[in-house]
Amino acid sequence: MPTISMFRGIKVLIYWSDHMPPHFHAFYGGDEVLVSIEELEVLEGKLPSKQLKMLIGWAAYHQEELRENWALAENQQELFSIEPLR
Repeated sequence: MPTISMFRGIKVLIYWSDHMPPHFHAFYGGDEVLVSIEELEVLEGKLPSKQLKMLIGWAAYHQEELRENWALAENQQELFSIEPLR
């Protein structure tokens, strides 16, 4: 499970050969959320409101990179890191 970014206590991952639709996982404390890459909507789970807003903002800015990493993951290729939120 490759970590593609970490910022402000949030860890973002994309799993190889994960199920559709394209999405990423994010962990904060003991919480986990799955967010769709295309719609940037929560598919499953929860994060505290403040962290979720930061995460969605970060994802909107890096949406194309998330799409590229998803395509790599589907083909079992090495994923690249995405710049964290500053």
